Amino acid sequence: MHEQNRTSATPTTRYGDPVHRPRPVEPHTVLLPQDIPPGVDWVTLPNGVRTLAYTHPHPAPATEAEPVRESIPRWARTTALLAPTLGGGIAAAGFGISYAAPGVLAMAEVLWAAVALIAAGTLAPLLLRASRSRSGRGAGPVQHITQNIAASGMFGRATGTLNQR
Repeated sequence: MHEQNRTSATPTTRYGDPVHRPRPVEPHTVLLPQDIPPGVDWVTLPNGVRTLAYTHPHPAPATEAEPVRESIPRWARTTALLAPTLGGGIAAAGFGISYAAPGVLAMAEVLWAAVALIAAGTLAPLLLRASRSRSGRGAGPVQHITQNIAASGMFGRATGTLNQR
């Protein structure tokens, strides 16, 4: 180790570290109340020292009481969550119906044709009988035709007769 020069300008500790002396006290700046920025105020610390510090702004006194917020009822939340789903389902159904409309219209035409055919088949004999009775002869005799068919065995040949009376 090297020895310290005892006549050096900077005093040292016995371990060779320099001794730090406090700086001379500078005069304090005086702040007037109008110079203090907003959000800064005088506070008293727990040890009794008064100093400037940032503070939280004090809320202005409320002139009207805030309305109490009530919780949303469960049925309202459920309805609000189901509304887009229901709307989406209705939209999908409308989209499908728009694609199916030509086929539905064609089926409606077929059904009307079938109704007309059934009506014509039902009303034709009635109209024919009514037209015969108007011709003056009256209705002709009713004819009965019977048919008898007989077969023997599973693969036997069927024979039959027609009888008109």
